[in-house]
Amino acid sequence: MATSAVQATPTGSGREVAVRIGAQVLVETLRRLGVTAIFGHPGGAALPIYDALYDARDIAHVLVRHEQVAAHAAVGYARATGRVGVCLATSGPGATNLVTGLTDAYMDSIPVVAITAQVPTAVIGRDAFQEADIIGLTLPITKHSYLVRDPADLPAALTEAFAVAASGRPGPVVVDVPRDVSQTPLAATRGEPAPSRRAGPRAPHAGQIAAAAALLRDARRPVIYAGGGVISAGASVELTRLVDQTGVPVTVTLMGKGAIDEHHPRCLGMLGMHGTVCANYAVDAADVVLAVGVRFDDRVTGRLRDFAPQARFIHIDIDPAEIGKNKPAHVPIVADARAALGALADALPDPLPLEAWWRQLEEWQARYPLRYRQGDDVIKPQFVCETLARLTGDRAVVVTDVGQHQMWAAQFCRPRAPRTFISSGGLGAMGFGFPAALGAQVARPDATVVALVGDGGFQMTMQDLITAVEWRLPVKVVVLNNGSLGMVRQWQEFFYRQRYSHVFLRNPDFARLAEVFGAQGRSVRRPDEVEAALAWMLAVPDGPCVLDVHVDPQENCLPMIPSGQSVKEMILG
Repeated sequence: MATSAVQATPTGSGREVAVRIGAQVLVETLRRLGVTAIFGHPGGAALPIYDALYDARDIAHVLVRHEQVAAHAAVGYARATGRVGVCLATSGPGATNLVTGLTDAYMDSIPVVAITAQVPTAVIGRDAFQEADIIGLTLPITKHSYLVRDPADLPAALTEAFAVAASGRPGPVVVDVPRDVSQTPLAATRGEPAPSRRAGPRAPHAGQIAAAAALLRDARRPVIYAGGGVISAGASVELTRLVDQTGVPVTVTLMGKGAIDEHHPRCLGMLGMHGTVCANYAVDAADVVLAVGVRFDDRVTGRLRDFAPQARFIHIDIDPAEIGKNKPAHVPIVADARAALGALADALPDPLPLEAWWRQLEEWQARYPLRYRQGDDVIKPQFVCETLARLTGDRAVVVTDVGQHQMWAAQFCRPRAPRTFISSGGLGAMGFGFPAALGAQVARPDATVVALVGDGGFQMTMQDLITAVEWRLPVKVVVLNNGSLGMVRQWQEFFYRQRYSHVFLRNPDFARLAEVFGAQGRSVRRPDEVEAALAWMLAVPDGPCVLDVHVDPQENCLPMIPSGQSVKEMILG
């Protein structure tokens, strides 16, 4: 077993050289990389690392109750700050429990470093107790992986892992550390690792910027289609400047929410399957689409050949593999989004003649607003989302789970700043919302963090309420409780002749459950109770609280473009 004490070895010259074990070097490297929080769960192969963490009082280790929570929390931490999130698990089942969270990070391009303990090098490949080939298992869902076989390689491997995770198109990286590597003494004689070889942000090509500017200048119905890449690049200021100068309308993806203040008069809201009618009609009629930091996800495009059929595309992305992958780019710009948008704004200093286009857009906005009818008896989930947005001024950090509530939140919460709307976009992982909110709250202790979840997804990871209680994290949990897997029920209603197969849930009393965990809880069932209950929740100063809102179980999320179809088949409601 490792020891946390720093050993000393004689050199034969009367001097002594300090010797540390690999786990201590690992922790020291994390400290040097600026890590202040780790989400993890210990186990046998990880004990040397945990022994080293025992002395690292400047690094907060948040002990979660399941490793999936650790990975989602690291994602939430990264998305709320832009810094690399870190999770830690032991070998075997500990490491495999990270896979869902790492896949989510990969699909949504989030910088995360997962440190996994491994069985000793001598027994790797021999089916040792709690052995799993985490490098092989995560190969398709990580940017890179390191199996560290020599403790002397730990500083360089970790330093490189952080650089890989955060550079270019961000994503998850695994560093797998066998137990004997963590325990092996290492003389402090190698010095600091070499600086990262990773290149900085890629500048746009001047000719491509000129071509894009010319295309936009000649456009009569242009639309900016902004995704999560704008937020990753820190390009919100440049995007807003381009919109302000040119008057081009902008629509955002689920991942791009907050890329621009969604109260901006040129913002059409979200597009795609459950986007606004105006945003979808605008893209359908556009003659030029400026796509930035997006990957033409099928939940946005529907039937690909019918997506923006009249448009010429300008596609800005840091990842050249995304250019032309789903739609051909007439002007491809492989570059950092911030640099490219800034260059485009410089090239287009004057308003474009879009008066007729805006008359059309305003007509669609007036004719097809997001709508619902709140009566006196049953709480509409849209009413909860809209009231929450109003009470917080759309300035809280809203973290959603996956399902109907996710889309209602995306429709009615209009964030004013980047990194204040966090959701599982690509993977659509139920169970994401509450743990990601924990991570966001650790990262931003002074922010109001609201986990807006469904009753189905919350039950997948709600055991970590005790973690929030333990750390006195003031996360506000709003459960939109409709007694079912709502989006599945909606699809069964629309597309499976109302054959509701295994979709209704028997739920616990979430408010009482919160109290059992040591949190505060409250339930509401009437519309006239909603605003006061949300205000109560937002005023709870210390520790988590759960607001269980019983909403209309029959409500459907509309508008909706059915999967694989086009805007022409949109269900308006």
